[in-house]
Amino acid sequence: MTGPLEESRAVALPPIASEGAAIDVAHLAQMTLGDRKLEKEVLELFDRQAEQLLARMHAAEPAGLARLAHTLVGSARGIGAWRVAAAAEALEGAVAATGQPALGELTAAVEEARRAIGGLFRATSQV
Repeated sequence: MTGPLEESRAVALPPIASEGAAIDVAHLAQMTLGDRKLEKEVLELFDRQAEQLLARMHAAEPAGLARLAHTLVGSARGIGAWRVAAAAEALEGAVAATGQPALGELTAAVEEARRAIGGLFRATSQV
């Protein structure tokens, strides 16, 4: 049983595999307290990290792959890239269950998020 203090600390997360945009900009704004400069910085960091982690995953052994996927889960949730988080979490689970993960779904989700980040940058540069 949880008390009022524990319940107040609970963070409600949106559905992981939502049908919305690749980047949940409302979540991102909440996480960055509406600071547009910080949003841009966080998105740039995620973009680079996702690219690097995915490249490392393609060459990693199963145990290393699971660690890299776990890292990507947290990063993706931080910016509201719910499909990336779900695909990375599924990959992490597949490694644990079978040791034979497939990177296709995660690769597609990361590419979609990176395209969305590029689109957000283009949209803000035109304002």
